[in-house]
Amino acid sequence: MTTSTALLLADLVGVAVFAASGASAAVAKRLDLFGVAFVGFVAALGGGIFRDLVIGEVPPLAFADWRYAATAAITAGAVFWLHPQLARLRTTVLLLDAAGLALFTVTGTLKALDAHVPPVGACVIGMLSGIGGGLGRDLLTGEIPVVLRREIYAVAALAGAVVVAVLQRVGQAGTAPIAAAAVLIFVVRVVALRRRWAVPVATLRPPRTRDPGPDPR
Repeated sequence: MTTSTALLLADLVGVAVFAASGASAAVAKRLDLFGVAFVGFVAALGGGIFRDLVIGEVPPLAFADWRYAATAAITAGAVFWLHPQLARLRTTVLLLDAAGLALFTVTGTLKALDAHVPPVGACVIGMLSGIGGGLGRDLLTGEIPVVLRREIYAVAALAGAVVVAVLQRVGQAGTAPIAAAAVLIFVVRVVALRRRWAVPVATLRPPRTRDPGPDPR
């Protein structure tokens, strides 16, 4: 299997899992069939569209290759019709989102490196590729985006992107090492959810009020 074929397959798998994540979130919000399909499409392809525009691949693959849109639409439709069989939707959404985050971060970083983006920029593009779909999904379903909350999300993506860039740098960007980087992102995200790991947030303190002193009367 060539590198380009492996990247295409990983991309389509990422599209499918993010579409399922977006569609599951939309079903949980009681959206209609079009709403479920639209949220699934945005969740699946938003990060990839951003990635392609940044590296100068125009039109983005989401529009140039029918397989991307078809994969997203079919997956979202399947989730809409089969959702009664999907128990514990929230857990399903979180696991699918973690898998999509891992796959899109890895493929985004690799594509940026192949486009001769410097490693630091490629890591940022990879991270944004991974979190872009989830960001769009959360905004469309009325949730505070996961990336803006305390959860370990973007940090996991960035760590995985750095691993991919390092592997590419040392000439170890084969299928197995890259798959291991994707597994690393997935595991970090899932373990962070189970153990409730969080990024520190600012502590808000009530403003001090000046003592008015004794009443002059």
